[in-house]
Amino acid sequence: MSALSDAQTEAHADAHPGHQLERLAFFSDAVFAIAITLLVIEIHPPHVHDPADTGAYLRALAGLWPEMFGFLISFYSIGNFWVGHHRAFSMAAHWSERLLLPNLVMLLAIVAMPFVTGFMSINGSARVPTVLYSGWLLFAALVNLWLQRRVLTPPVLSDQVAPERIGTIRRRGQAVTLGAACALIACSLAPWPGTGMAALLTIPLWRMLLDARARTAGRRRR
Repeated sequence: MSALSDAQTEAHADAHPGHQLERLAFFSDAVFAIAITLLVIEIHPPHVHDPADTGAYLRALAGLWPEMFGFLISFYSIGNFWVGHHRAFSMAAHWSERLLLPNLVMLLAIVAMPFVTGFMSINGSARVPTVLYSGWLLFAALVNLWLQRRVLTPPVLSDQVAPERIGTIRRRGQAVTLGAACALIACSLAPWPGTGMAALLTIPLWRMLLDARARTAGRRRR
């Protein structure tokens, strides 16, 4: 009876692939939205005691720069992962239960970002928080590659997608992974742990290098 029920469920999913994919995408979008909103909770408005002049308020706001820095980095990172998730699933045409596990692990990585961001922001000059942040970002990037691999290959991938488009999405995911790896190495080895956060700026550079490599390989094949 159980086997029959499972078979009926799979048949129903195969008959309505769009419904299953939409449910997964909507649920994922909600988790991304909640995680990216929770980032701002780590930024606590400063309390300035009276009597206070303009300078006191400005100094209080300036004291929030570690929290603001962490907020901006994580907002960009989560936003980047969401964009990649959206682009990848826009090319999916067939449902597969093999999407569930990597997608859930991806969401696990995302929902923990507010915590590791707050931990780093409060203790930004210490090595352990910055290493934890960079390491978690690398973990999220690797899971993102895992998920993209499932989405951008048969049987999930639409037959109408051009190989060049698939390559572009994969290279973007690879650039984030390489940038996070650079940040983790820099945080672990550099005298000032904050250097690792600057290393995240290499993500656009990695993307340009990977795109240039792909163009060169394409010309050679011709």
